[in-house]
Amino acid sequence: MPIPWRDAMSLALYGPDGFFVAGTGPADHFRTSVHASPAFARALLRLLAQVDAALGHPDRLDVVDVGAGRGELLHGLLRSIEDAAGLAVGVSARRSPGDPSAVAVRPSLAGRVRFTAVELAPRPPHLPEKIDWVSEIPAGINGVLLATEWLDNVPLDVTVHTEDGWRYVLVDPDSGAETVGDLVSPADLEWLTRWWPTSPPGTDGDPSFGVPWTDATSGGESGFRAAPHHNHRAEIGRPRDEAWAAAVKSVERGLAVAVDYGHLRDSRPVDGTLTGYQSGRQVPPVPDGTRDVTAHVAIDSVASAGAAVARCAYSLVSQREALRALGADGGRPPLSLAGTDPAGYVQALAAASAVAELTDPAGLGGHWWLRQPVGIGLGPAVAR
Repeated sequence: MPIPWRDAMSLALYGPDGFFVAGTGPADHFRTSVHASPAFARALLRLLAQVDAALGHPDRLDVVDVGAGRGELLHGLLRSIEDAAGLAVGVSARRSPGDPSAVAVRPSLAGRVRFTAVELAPRPPHLPEKIDWVSEIPAGINGVLLATEWLDNVPLDVTVHTEDGWRYVLVDPDSGAETVGDLVSPADLEWLTRWWPTSPPGTDGDPSFGVPWTDATSGGESGFRAAPHHNHRAEIGRPRDEAWAAAVKSVERGLAVAVDYGHLRDSRPVDGTLTGYQSGRQVPPVPDGTRDVTAHVAIDSVASAGAAVARCAYSLVSQREALRALGADGGRPPLSLAGTDPAGYVQALAAASAVAELTDPAGLGGHWWLRQPVGIGLGPAVAR
């Protein structure tokens, strides 16, 4: 029986046998920045150190990971903090030129930080005890809230623009077959009117006008697509706005960071972005629980919702720009190092290669970083 896409995604992803709840976890199906390289966690450590300083080095510094998968990011951050703290008190370790792990942190940070993973799946058996495991975002966070590729999996409705206006798209959860349903609700229509125009600004609804597009899933292929006034699709991002606003509201003081692939109002994809991933391949988005079902994030809408809660300006940049600002530039080490320290050169070269993948604008580097400060100045939290 066909049901709204939002309901189908909820069951497929978060039901008792859902994709993110059962099985071994998303890492077996797709590659994210967290899984790509430890350099991602080490760069986040630099950001964490900046927030720690902006908060005055509190007795307890919270690090909360929303949509934690199987805890990979927090586990990586824990190792990075312990390594950095060890370096700070004189433990012997090699620092390679250009290695973003060389982060200056206070020796006390390892003892003050409190890690919390937010995930509906059961706690992984081998996760370190220092990482708490909960199913809901805790209140009163004093530190950093991280949401890496979480918002793209917040269930949403899919719509189609017909002759009589926007209508919901219904889907059969078993087959993925779609049918057109009722007209959208007033609240969803208001969101669509504000955030997903039926034609690009300045075209007066001209159906022959072409709009630029980029498909990150196919290696950054770009071109022009027609923007018809009728029969094109949209994904209603209102549930993501609400989810991000609630996450920001849980931060008492500190920084909320969302990392995800997305698009802006003036360049929404005319056919939407709904897709699936299974066993490392992009597949049709059949919401049967066997695969990831995801859609790009209307990142400007999400940012606006978070700013309304925090009552503070946000920062929105590409991952490439964000990681470079955090000292991960992917530059090759000087060739002269190979003659004086061959092992160090090989280590630095490997680190640079990993960062290059994270900052590739046609891939992971094209993700958006939304940084929303709460109760602290934006400058200290995201200083370059």
